[in-house]
Amino acid sequence: MVRDPFLAAPFRLMDELFRSSGIGSRVTGFTPLLDVLETDDDYLVMVDLPGVKSDDVTIEVNDQVLTVSGSRVPMETGESQLTERPYGSFVRSLTLPKGVDSDKIVADFKDGVLELRIPKPAEVKPKKIAISSGSQQKQLAK
Repeated sequence: MVRDPFLAAPFRLMDELFRSSGIGSRVTGFTPLLDVLETDDDYLVMVDLPGVKSDDVTIEVNDQVLTVSGSRVPMETGESQLTERPYGSFVRSLTLPKGVDSDKIVADFKDGVLELRIPKPAEVKPKKIAISSGSQQKQLAK
């Protein structure tokens, strides 16, 4: 009895068609996943970048927008039999809160995870305005 592999996993074919670019078996288009956490003092952004070298990552802040960009290249060892891991250029952008000092952002790259610590801006404290008594206004009018 010969078993048809597509019948054994009916959704695998559709999955393969959606993941491939349609021009071969290579998967392109890499969008790294990220988490943003908030503590009392800062924001923590963690970006999953497995297989990406830290030299291939650029972090920029322009007009309150934090941008992480770079690329992941496929291994060129041997003939590909199955390719599911995406590769290529990527860009992720996040809008920072007003008042963030971009010079104080700290980046660390460990075990394929880029970790950015973004200090929260100092909270703007309300300015107290003193109420003058009527006698001071009379003196100003003279």
